This record gives sequence, C-alpha cells and structure tokens, in this order.
Amino acid sequence: MLFNTTWSLSLLWSLGYSSLHTFSRMIEVKEIVVVCDPSYKDIFEEAIDKINVDLKFTLPGKERQDSVYSGLQAVDLNSELVCIHDSARPLVRSGDVEKVLKDGWLIGAAVLGVPVKATIKEANSDSYVVKTLDRKTLWEMQTPQVIKPELLRKGFELVHREGLEVTDDVSIVEHLKHPVYVTEGCYTNIKVTTPDDLLLAERILNMSSVEPPK
Repeated sequence: MLFNTTWSLSLLWSLGYSSLHTFSRMIEVKEIVVVCDPSYKDIFEEAIDKINVDLKFTLPGKERQDSVYSGLQAVDLNSELVCIHDSARPLVRSGDVEKVLKDGWLIGAAVLGVPVKATIKEANSDSYVVKTLDRKTLWEMQTPQVIKPELLRKGFELVHREGLEVTDDVSIVEHLKHPVYVTEGCYTNIKVTTPDDLLLAERILNMSSVEPPK
C-alpha cells in the first residue's frame, strides 16, 4: 500500500495518525499495542509525545490471526476488553468506537458493521449465478472488533488446537458458539487499500475535524 511519491507517503502518515489520535484521546483506552514490521516502528514512535496512553510494539505473524495473537500476548493482563482495529481504517469515529465498546462489554464480543447496500449474488465455480442473497440479513464487517480477553484466549486455544483459519477476529469467538453483536457503524469508516481509496479518504479527512500532525 506504500506508493513511491511524497504525496502518498505524506497522506498515509496523516491517515495513520488520524486513527491513532482517535483512540489515544478516548478515556476508555489505557494502552495501544501496535502490531507492525520493525521498519514501520519509527513512524508510530513519532506520535509518542502527542498521545497520553502507553504505546507498545509487537511483531506481526504470517496471517492476520497470527498478528492478532501476537498483539494479545502484549496486552496488559488487567485489561477488561481488547479492541482490535485495522490501520487500514483510519477514519473510524470515536462515537462508533464507544458504542461497540459498550456492546462488547455487555455481550462479550461485538463488531462494527454497516448494512450491505449492493445486491449480492452467490455464483458457482463457472461464474454462473446460483442465487441472490437477501441483503436485509447481510452486514459488511468493519473494525474495531471488541472481545473480552479471556474469551479471545479461549478462542485462540480452539483455533490452534483444531488448525482453523479465520478471516476476522470475531470469527475466532464464533467457533466457541459465543454470540457476537453487530454494532451499526458508519459508511465513512472505509478500508484504504487502493489509490482510489486514498483519494476518498483524503476528502473525508478534510471534511472532518481531525487535523493531521504538524
């Protein structure tokens, strides 16, 4: 996702700081564990003097679930909730984070999501439509995903024991048959993975009250 232009790198830093800034200002957040390659550590360390929470670092794993597990090992043992967020979603709103934290505390596991707008069809291996899915029951998952740490640890024990692969964090809890609540979020909480996403994120960021670092 790193493009070799000054514009891209500057924008990526502004976006990354936006997410870090949002979480660091919340009274519910006591520490932030950054799971990243050591080559990116300096970028986040520049923000240490600008935030009021403990900042920790740990190494990523081969797959997403491995990175989450690595981050879990660094979490304070007294933490009551683990809030897992993608750095690729820099525009999450603090109000939505507060909502999903409350739901995660009540249920044990909660995830931000938005109702699917587009028509979704299931197709076979030959690209022929099998059926049209009822979008009234479909949600697009976002982050943060909030899970009580003891529940997440139990989920990882099962995942490791059974050799399971999961694509998002609450899926780990789903394998325990524990309920997961979907907290309705905002469509502007986009995932930035392409140059077009970067342009859209810049527009959203410029319209918000979040200021990039000076």
